[in-house]
Amino acid sequence: MDYSNNNPHLQFAPVPPATTNGYGTNGNRSMGKIRDALNRCGKRVELATRKAEVYADNIWHHFKVSPSLADAAMARIAQGTKVLAEGGHDKVFQQTFEVLPGEKLLNAYACYISTSTGPVIGTLYVSSKKVAFCSEYPFCYYSSTGQQQWMYYKVVVQLDRLRAVNPSSNRANHSEKYIQIVTKDGQEFWFMGFISYDKALKQLCEA
Repeated sequence: MDYSNNNPHLQFAPVPPATTNGYGTNGNRSMGKIRDALNRCGKRVELATRKAEVYADNIWHHFKVSPSLADAAMARIAQGTKVLAEGGHDKVFQQTFEVLPGEKLLNAYACYISTSTGPVIGTLYVSSKKVAFCSEYPFCYYSSTGQQQWMYYKVVVQLDRLRAVNPSSNRANHSEKYIQIVTKDGQEFWFMGFISYDKALKQLCEA
């Protein structure tokens, strides 16, 4: 660029002293705004990082509950694919359970249910009418006649039949958290390995 006075198209205008080199009064104000913006951005990044770490820990714990890490991962992939193919958790819920008049799905949570044969991976649904669980995989059952049947493991409890929702954790390992659901007729169901434990507990308690 030609800075000589021979260029008729080049003009030089004096800069007011208050803003010389951007470090005057206005410059200090601008730098202050930049510092504030960077501080806010840094706090957001820190918060997002913490949330990402917690989420990663929850997913890792979710997979560790299963006797087979590969099976748990495949189950989550299969469930995610099913939800996308059907058009959301609402559609899957409607196809899996009998929907009552006026019933609305509030949320769905990936977790396990404790059974006599070990933890079973699936999805816990909380609606405006009930709490319901369905396993990701069907299980083999034998009828009284010895006939082999494949069925999904399901639990359905109407909200008006719930007596208590109790949070619990392993004293030796507090990252292992559980939710116990007790019905009015004395039945108990234990759920574990939640990816979103706090949200699920809050939703169940509100329900």
